[in-house]
Amino acid sequence: MNKQRAQEIAVSPNLVNVTYNDVPVYIQHVDESREIARIYPLDSPENEQEVPLNSLIEH
Repeated sequence: MNKQRAQEIAVSPNLVNVTYNDVPVYIQHVDESREIARIYPLDSPENEQEVPLNSLIEH
């Protein structure tokens, strides 16, 4: 996913269907300079992690 689209999704009030390793996730924050996103699985918000933007897929 490109950083501009990831940033749009992160600030959007609507839930967008995004997955990381086939798991639906919520994008909390995008660090454009490092090209990473802070995400968590929708079913376990306590499991935050930072992942490369190119590993996120919008459906």
